Amino acid sequence: MAKAGLLHSLRRVTRGRDSTLHPKHPKYPWFVLINIMIGTFMAVLDATIVNVGLPKIMASFGVGIDTIEWVITGYMLAMALSLPTSSWFADRFGYKKMYTIGLALFTFGSFLCGLANEENFLIAARVIQGLGGGFIMPIGMAIVTREFSIEKRGIALGFWAVASAASVSFGPLIGGYLVDNFSWQLIFDVNIPVGIIGIIITIIIQREYVNKKVRKFDIVGFISASVFLPLTLYALSEGTAASNSEGWSAPYILVCFAIAAVSLAVFITNELLVENPLIDLRIFANHNFAMGNVTLFIFGIGMFGSTFLLPLYLQNSLGYTALQSGAVFLPVGFIQGAISPLVGAISDKTSHKIPIFLGVVILAVSFYINSFLSFLTEHDYIMISLYMRGFGLGLIFTPLSTISLLEVPHSKMGQASGLFNVIRQLGGSFGVALLATILTSRVNYHTQVYGESINANSQTLKNVTTHLNYYIQKNAGSPYSKAQNQSKALINMDVGKQAFIQAVDDDFLIAGIITLTGGIPVIFLHSKKKRNLLKNKAND
Repeated sequence: MAKAGLLHSLRRVTRGRDSTLHPKHPKYPWFVLINIMIGTFMAVLDATIVNVGLPKIMASFGVGIDTIEWVITGYMLAMALSLPTSSWFADRFGYKKMYTIGLALFTFGSFLCGLANEENFLIAARVIQGLGGGFIMPIGMAIVTREFSIEKRGIALGFWAVASAASVSFGPLIGGYLVDNFSWQLIFDVNIPVGIIGIIITIIIQREYVNKKVRKFDIVGFISASVFLPLTLYALSEGTAASNSEGWSAPYILVCFAIAAVSLAVFITNELLVENPLIDLRIFANHNFAMGNVTLFIFGIGMFGSTFLLPLYLQNSLGYTALQSGAVFLPVGFIQGAISPLVGAISDKTSHKIPIFLGVVILAVSFYINSFLSFLTEHDYIMISLYMRGFGLGLIFTPLSTISLLEVPHSKMGQASGLFNVIRQLGGSFGVALLATILTSRVNYHTQVYGESINANSQTLKNVTTHLNYYIQKNAGSPYSKAQNQSKALINMDVGKQAFIQAVDDDFLIAGIITLTGGIPVIFLHSKKKRNLLKNKAND
């Protein structure tokens, strides 16, 4: 009660008519923007900061990739589920209130992540985080759009996007520093004070807005989507899990796919028939929007799916620290941030399709370059692929967003923008699940192939074993019999290391091929000139 009274008094003082925090003051929208940027930075930061901590989390819990992938997938999936519902909750209960609840959920989820002492608890906490993040992003964007006039809206959204881009660059770096110098739990605990500050500032600064016309909530659509997505991703990740000896033919895998298929059929049927759908699927009848989202989904699979691979390779195979593996991502956001505005301005005057297609090709080539990684790969070689990745991302996202929404009616722009973000998150969720599954499968395959290629009668193997025995006896002081076992263990470790690197290479190659297919829908996009020509013909 005392805290509530203090906040009420502070809000009353700061909301005087002469105060810059009064809703009618010209500086008020900029304070709101700063407030929203705090939440945006925190939500996007946590989607990237975790990647560099995965090896330490895996070691801490003693789990494999097929389990730890859900630390990322659970977050992205929960965010994807809450994104389409956030606008309804904001209209029904108020934008300020739901934004505050989103911050509170995210902060509480971060607190639980820091307390996690086993993998299932951590995954559940990450889901809570993702639910909060799914409210923060779209509601924050809607608040910024509402508070600024049309003349200033572009620059305001540009600043809002800076918070997102900055977190992409600094997330892995901050995460690496915290993991190396403290513990992996701190990458979640660091959100708690930021979240609390964000909640307090939101309560003090923001005014409430409630939409008087609220559509009916699509409960059938929400439930069917909530069943389809987790079951599909779970079945994908469990198909090659170490705990699943029957593989894809396991009864529970088949049951999951069957239930997911029924849920998808129910969802599509319901969304096309219900008066107020959760996601208006009819909007996909818009040619550019449909083709743009296909590109975005494919792009999300390759991009997000491969992002978690590099820190695993750098730390497990090259011996990088978490900070060093996080630092390699720093140029990506800077290059993307520098290229995006220029590409946006140029493509508005020429063609949006050219930079998108070029960006897709560059991104695919960067993945192809990563398919030749080894335990001898030099730092400069890795950085070249990341420079290309940042350049490719800068070429893709801004013109793809513009051309995808080019033909969408103004009345459906809000729904289309929200759905655009949902598709990107879904692509990322499927990408992490798919490539993690392939990685596990290929590690098993290459381990078996390399293991079979070791001939016990090979003179080379005997020479290596003899030299290892001598080295271990001389430097470790082990007796001959123990040195023999240790030398065999070292050879097996080397086989496992080589198998893992080869599996990572396979994954990057697959990510490159998937990404390259994303250029196909780009060819069929309507350009701005063609759209104007069609409009002129229609007017004639």
